[in-house]
Amino acid sequence: MSENVYIGSKPILNYVVALVASLQKDPKVNVMTRGRAISSAVDVIEVCKRSFVTDMCVVDILIGTERMGTENDLRNVSTIHIKLS
Repeated sequence: MSENVYIGSKPILNYVVALVASLQKDPKVNVMTRGRAISSAVDVIEVCKRSFVTDMCVVDILIGTERMGTENDLRNVSTIHIKLS
């Protein structure tokens, strides 16, 4: 079972710390996010890769779309799932 890190709207360094801690627990980590936080997820991975875990590599990237909201106000939200090791 691999660790999961969900990226949201907190400062990027909070997620970098969470990602480094997760990589220390398990060599395989999933980074997941949706919507506007997708660019933050990429930033978190790049900061982590350049500064803390230089041998980390991206195994797979899955992208998709989720329908969110109520029946009267449905909208599409982009999602991304990045597998690291």
